[in-house]
Amino acid sequence: MSAAGADAAFIEAFDALPLGTFEARFEGARWVVTRSRCAGGRSEKLVGEAADGSDDVSMNVYRLSGGARLAPCEMSVEKARAFVMGAVPLP
Repeated sequence: MSAAGADAAFIEAFDALPLGTFEARFEGARWVVTRSRCAGGRSEKLVGEAADGSDDVSMNVYRLSGGARLAPCEMSVEKARAFVMGAVPLP
């Protein structure tokens, strides 16, 4: 678990996810996801769980003067990034 610089494509995909709680499709499964803001938008948290309880994701994104940083919670940067890049919010 370590923080990593967040590139523009990741931030664009993260910002496209709705604030609040929503359902999304990721790798063929339905997920329940919550995205929330703290510290005046300088910190954001995303937590998701597969509807069948088989998997979860949790991460923070910090908007720092030197650029955005992704800090996954007890998972790899790759897993957190793959979820954000691949999750599709359901209508």
